[in-house]
Amino acid sequence: MDALQFIHDMGQSQLFRTYHQGIEEHEPPFVFASFETRAEADAWLMAQTPVPDRASVLVAGEYFTVMDLPELGVGTRRLLSSPILKFYLEDMREKAGAPVALFSTREEAETWLREQPEPPRQVVVHVDGKPYLAAYHHRIQLRVLYPLPDAKPPGRREEDPR
Repeated sequence: MDALQFIHDMGQSQLFRTYHQGIEEHEPPFVFASFETRAEADAWLMAQTPVPDRASVLVAGEYFTVMDLPELGVGTRRLLSSPILKFYLEDMREKAGAPVALFSTREEAETWLREQPEPPRQVVVHVDGKPYLAAYHHRIQLRVLYPLPDAKPPGRREEDPR
């Protein structure tokens, strides 16, 4: 209840509704910001006050978690690699429907995605015969293509790495 009251008191009720709707619609995991390079992300992180601790950011299409551990002293802000995208894409692979479009190259697919008047939300396209998820990160207005992982054969489990 305290968390909901905080959201309300901070004037973030609409953002929370949008966030919750994204979960219900199986949107990509929420991201706070997106960067082309790790250097850009690190520079951004060092300039943040306050630090968006535990927020997810995209760096070159990969998820990272912002960590701030001030109790360890100066220079403790970090971006740690996060497996959340892998889990999301595995889940979306299982839910994937038929592709809405077929392309020969990724460049063709990216052009198509950019030119859509309304960003597609979680649709499958094929690029050179391989499935991709065309998705939209609404908070940062980012359209992306994520390669979907290969489907695992039924009844087969991944090998134990030990």
